[in-house]
Amino acid sequence: MTLQIGSYRIRTIPGGRFRLDGGAMFGIVPKPLWERVAPPDERNRIQLATNCCLVEGAGRRLLIDTGYGTKLTEKEHDIYAVDTEGGLVANLARAGATPDQIDTVILSHLHFDHAGGGTMRAENGDIVPTFPNARYVVQRREWEAATSGLPEWEGTYPRENFQCLAATGQLELIDGEQEIVPGIRGRLTAAHAPGHQVIIFEEGSEGAIYLGDVCPTWNHLHPMWCMAYDAWQVDVRRIKPELLGMIADRNWWGLSDHDPERPWVRLQRDPKRAFKVR
Repeated sequence: MTLQIGSYRIRTIPGGRFRLDGGAMFGIVPKPLWERVAPPDERNRIQLATNCCLVEGAGRRLLIDTGYGTKLTEKEHDIYAVDTEGGLVANLARAGATPDQIDTVILSHLHFDHAGGGTMRAENGDIVPTFPNARYVVQRREWEAATSGLPEWEGTYPRENFQCLAATGQLELIDGEQEIVPGIRGRLTAAHAPGHQVIIFEEGSEGAIYLGDVCPTWNHLHPMWCMAYDAWQVDVRRIKPELLGMIADRNWWGLSDHDPERPWVRLQRDPKRAFKVR
């Protein structure tokens, strides 16, 4: 699928499908409510996508998020019901792009299902960047949390997914809201993770927001439908309506990383649930 925002063409590149516990994905929402829109399997897991974005235009090729990659263990494959068909690099090839052609990788945050595909295991066993010519753009607060060694973050951030980026000189840290390339900027939201950012496209009256995990699927539009994975749920409930309101009121596109059916949609305000897919 292809979307044009100003000078940029955006294409969804699947990074692989997987499953997470439905209760964790909907937090305090009772199962009788969430299972109506996201039916779980026999292990209470719901289907999720990793809708990475290939962005081309103005002489650039950018990638937003990288999926979970190829370094997961056999145990993790079983826990997450990981899709072993295709993968990010293979799907990029189908779109006519190779890893060495990507000049910028923007990571919404450093959780495994967003940053895992940014590195790979070389033939000699070393962990190396998947995209050798790219700068990897991360919010400074996210990097500091991921590398802090604090016990509350240690299991959240497998360092093999990003640590080599500093050694290769490909890491670029940004602070707060900052333009990454003309017409594309990162905006720090935190809430889901210490340095989570959304990616905003804006050119003239056209725009789109890649929401990352502030709103992981379109079944999470209601302000109270948040994940147990959110580090600060109250902050998610504050920032999510603001971002969804921008999308609805400006007639922009909303881009979802994890929705398994619709990578992007337009939204409208709804008196019952705050927002709904238009």
